[in-house]
Amino acid sequence: MKIQQFLDHHGVAANPFADEDAQTDSVFKGSCIRNVFHPTWDKIYGEPSEPAASVVFGEKGSGKTAIRLQIARHLDDFNADHPQGQVFVVAYDDFNPFLDRFRDRCSRRNRRADRMLGRWRLWDHIDAILSLAVTQLVDRILEIKHARHPAARDEALPIAALDAPQIRDVMLLAACYDHSTAENMQQRWHQLRRKLRFRIWPSKWDWAVGIGVTLLVLIVIAAWGQWSWLTTIWPYLIIAAGWAPRGWRLLKWFWKAHRVVRNTRVLNHSTNLLRRVLQSFPGAKIVGQPLPEVPRTDDRYEMLSKLQGVLRALNFEGVLVLVDRVDEPYLINGSTELIRALVWPMLDNKLLKHPGLGLKLLLPIELERLIDREDSDFHQRARLDKQNLIRSLSWTGQSLYDVANARVAACAADGSSPTLDGLFDESVDQRRLMEAFGSLRVPRHLFKFMYRLFTTHCNAHSDESPVWQINSGTFESVLAVYQRDQDAFDRGVGAG
Repeated sequence: MKIQQFLDHHGVAANPFADEDAQTDSVFKGSCIRNVFHPTWDKIYGEPSEPAASVVFGEKGSGKTAIRLQIARHLDDFNADHPQGQVFVVAYDDFNPFLDRFRDRCSRRNRRADRMLGRWRLWDHIDAILSLAVTQLVDRILEIKHARHPAARDEALPIAALDAPQIRDVMLLAACYDHSTAENMQQRWHQLRRKLRFRIWPSKWDWAVGIGVTLLVLIVIAAWGQWSWLTTIWPYLIIAAGWAPRGWRLLKWFWKAHRVVRNTRVLNHSTNLLRRVLQSFPGAKIVGQPLPEVPRTDDRYEMLSKLQGVLRALNFEGVLVLVDRVDEPYLINGSTELIRALVWPMLDNKLLKHPGLGLKLLLPIELERLIDREDSDFHQRARLDKQNLIRSLSWTGQSLYDVANARVAACAADGSSPTLDGLFDESVDQRRLMEAFGSLRVPRHLFKFMYRLFTTHCNAHSDESPVWQINSGTFESVLAVYQRDQDAFDRGVGAG
């Protein structure tokens, strides 16, 4: 007996429990993403018009990635309904590129994962978030069609609403944080300059002085016929004085670019390219502006405020950062202590409560157990009591029963109304289903169990003698074996 034959009999067009990962789960993305929620959804999602932090701890398979995808989808709908007050969404869920660049900056003796992450600081996280946000902003201003960003609408941004200081801020942010891998950084900056009509010719005054003085010396020599002067040092000293401003600016911006490159440790800047871009700013427009050239958070917060000011002019009232998959980078490899070293700097009340910024941190449950071991300084800095803390993304048997029922209904064939109860005979009642599902704890275990249950039931019967409902004997035996495997996985000696 085939599984699809069994499902077709009940009016179910596809297996509701075939996928275990939300990122590839077509049932979840097609239907459940908009109407199946964890009981704490409202606290995690919050109010889009007033972004706020949420710190969520959940075990593997509890639905953290599903919640991230749900937040992005709901914000997509929100942005479509509120074009004048949208939310700018940044997905901070791929740490590998940032960790690789950071590791390349470390000395040989500090490249071991624990030593490397011991040097990771809050401003490194802010640099990474700014890099993702600014790259997305530049993509959308330049209307890069192949770039895909969460909750981003296809309409062009209203760049005509930007005033001169805001255009300067966009160009400065792009110089420091635009990190597209598709194009050369300098070429992309000049494309952006042309798009925003940012004039850089006033920055060429040092060229004009150098060329002007050189021509003046040559004209005077030619006009007076004093070619013998070329054998003396004075014409060359005068020409060198004319080019001195150019030389001074080269040295000044090379040093600035070097400091920015050295202190943005999660980015991969070229000092010379960055120097050329920074030198293109007219002096009056860049003097006094913050640059991430010092290892501290103050400049980063100023850059973040500049980004928010630009986004407000482009109809974005808030910025939401989705932090997920912190246990997946290959350098961390699931180690609780290494995850802690990466995440703890982000638990800073000043960042989490930054106006107009909402961080949604979806973290492994192993970190929650470490919170109570921290000292008072950590708790005063993090102030988790103010961050919409969810200590455990737990599921009850009733809530998992609702999830399973919703997935069965989502896979209904045309004209059918299948239910979960209809798949079982009278010996397996709703109460027993909820009790058993409660022992599975999380959706991923529920899906694995149900898939194994379907397989076992169908393998026990032939196509000529099908049995259309699962009995209690099959249910209990499969549940007992699965719970044994689940226990081995919890102890770290099974594949799950």
